[in-house]
Amino acid sequence: MGWIPCSGNSNTKKKTKKPTKKMEVQENMVDPMKPAPGKLKRNSSTNSKDASKTGNPDHIAAQTFTFRELATATRNFRTECLLGEGGFGRVYKGRLESNDQVVAIKQLDRNGLQGNREFLVEVLMLSLLHHPNLVSLIGYCADGDQRLLVYEYMPLGSLEDHLHDVSPGKKHLDWNTRMKIAAGAAKGLEYLHDKANPPVIYRDLKCSNILLDEGYHPKLSDFGLAKLGPVGDNTHVSTRVMGTYGYCAPEYAMTGQLTLKSDVYSFGVVLLEIITGRKAIDNSKAAGEQNLVAWARPLFKERRKFSQMADPMLQGQYPSRGLYQALAVAAMCVQEQANMRPVIADVVTALTYLASQRYDPNSESPQSSRHLPATPRAKRGQ
Repeated sequence: MGWIPCSGNSNTKKKTKKPTKKMEVQENMVDPMKPAPGKLKRNSSTNSKDASKTGNPDHIAAQTFTFRELATATRNFRTECLLGEGGFGRVYKGRLESNDQVVAIKQLDRNGLQGNREFLVEVLMLSLLHHPNLVSLIGYCADGDQRLLVYEYMPLGSLEDHLHDVSPGKKHLDWNTRMKIAAGAAKGLEYLHDKANPPVIYRDLKCSNILLDEGYHPKLSDFGLAKLGPVGDNTHVSTRVMGTYGYCAPEYAMTGQLTLKSDVYSFGVVLLEIITGRKAIDNSKAAGEQNLVAWARPLFKERRKFSQMADPMLQGQYPSRGLYQALAVAAMCVQEQANMRPVIADVVTALTYLASQRYDPNSESPQSSRHLPATPRAKRGQ
């Protein structure tokens, strides 16, 4: 949940570590009080109980809570209820007294680096955007100077928790689960890019922002940096560079020109993390291996070295052709030239297929691996 500039540490910190730092105040941030001219329209497939009751498709469905209600839910924000800590502040597990629902409550650090603007954008985005692979916002609290967000509780934590620095005795992700998570995260991004109107650029895709529900069902979270994408004849949105080092697309980091392909690059980094088990940035490794993309690029050119890129924690239990295809998708996504990257819909097609091919470690080869789809092709102009 922490945001930092594209020149610093990459990982959201757990509760035993200091929170990450945000880069700087955004300019041209979406103002929820001024939705025009780029007003978010609810997609026809969007479901909202509140909207159906009012008949108003633009109705913001999030509930409002008092600070006292949320203090009660977290037993006065006790330490044992603390789930983690990031740039926004602390996240607590709570139980709403009104309906006995278990929730995650994110409390804005009043002395922190993130402000009301990001809080409002989060409320706006998650109130109007609904998809099985986006975390659900239940409500918010703007009581005095207190700012809190209430989400559905995701019992398995973040993808980062299961890939990096896994605690002893914790089960490692198998190949099938990794592909399921990758495909689901891609579907969430596809919804933002292709179904939302106007499109939404997520801008902060990373492992710590992919939360896992029961059955390792992934959902994108943390929308405070999201931007409405270009509309009409515009090819990009110009904005201050914000995001997380190691995940930022190079053209965005250099020019501040944000496009949908900026998100595709970030997704490619996440996919590489899923396949390799490595962090986007890992300063504990040798100089040439600290940046995941820089380490991977030479290996992409030699297929015989693909097996060296698989996470050692898989212990060789993965389909060879499935590994090649997944790495091919990742390689396309992290192309330096934005117009050479695929659109996210093509990535979804490839990863959905890979996720459907259940790998049985007891068999010699994965089921139906002979007919893998073609590598997604880059589409220009996005």
